[in-house]
Amino acid sequence: MKKWISLLLVCLLGLMTGCSKQEPAADLTPVTLNEVAHSIFYAPQYVAIENGYFAEEGIDLTLVTGFGADKVATALVSGEADIGFMGSESSIYIYNQNPEDYIVNFAQLTQRAGNFLVAREPMENFSWEDLKGTYVLGGRKGGMPQMVFEFILKKNNIDPATDLSIDQSIDFGSTAAAFTSNDAQFTVEFEPSATALETEGVGHVVASLGEASGYVPYTAYSVKQSYLSEHPEILQAFTNALQKGMDFVQSHTPEEIAKVIQPQFEETDLETITTIVTRYYEQDTWKSDLIFEKDSFDLLQNILQEAGELPAWTPYEDLVNTEFAEKAAKTAAAP
Repeated sequence: MKKWISLLLVCLLGLMTGCSKQEPAADLTPVTLNEVAHSIFYAPQYVAIENGYFAEEGIDLTLVTGFGADKVATALVSGEADIGFMGSESSIYIYNQNPEDYIVNFAQLTQRAGNFLVAREPMENFSWEDLKGTYVLGGRKGGMPQMVFEFILKKNNIDPATDLSIDQSIDFGSTAAAFTSNDAQFTVEFEPSATALETEGVGHVVASLGEASGYVPYTAYSVKQSYLSEHPEILQAFTNALQKGMDFVQSHTPEEIAKVIQPQFEETDLETITTIVTRYYEQDTWKSDLIFEKDSFDLLQNILQEAGELPAWTPYEDLVNTEFAEKAAKTAAAP
């Protein structure tokens, strides 16, 4: 699904995205961004789109939703996308396959997991111990949602392989629909699916994986080495626009943020968007800057290692470039 942000196009795909306030001129540089999902979890990005920050930085942005990190990585490697937005585990997997042109992360957006544990029935005093012996709809093997879920289980002395049954066979984005029609007792859901299940009366949010896991480098922006080398000025402009979105989120209320990003989610009413933004806001989901720190990258590799998905320990210096994020942060801080 695509969302074109330009003067000539209007909202053709309103089910997933909305019209932008941007009115880019003909001399703007086209950039295709492939995002892992279209979710309120990524509010600073949509603020940057709706407030025209990309156009201010000289970028005519095309936003594509890939529906899964594996699909985003494929689009990035093939050249179908210029920039990918996904969990950084994909860059590690690709690097260890020894490609000639591997992926480099240059900006980190979220610092907590964005999904929630939804139960079939209300559970006011939920404990992670309650998952023992249950059937749970989980995420794709090797993907961040599933690995963070397993990370939390292990933190609570629960063995993901033996203490419960986790179904990893359902496609990304389809677990909420599956939950309404099967006998799973729990499902792990992003927004707006978690709130939608509550609204329908078929599920109840009982825990935040973001709160339970602590600070985790959940999603970041990445490009091929070749693109980074050939277009540093575009990446700087892109990062500058994102930083403006981050600054807006840090300095405005959930209600104000929700109003700005509402055109991106035309199928969702403003009250629901505000509720979801508030959930993410209160758990400190978004960083104040876009700098992907070494400690965060090491934590990511530890999570992969515990999940049995780390091919080999990967050098931070090879897969993370902080130059653009550092410059954007300094520019934003300048009087």
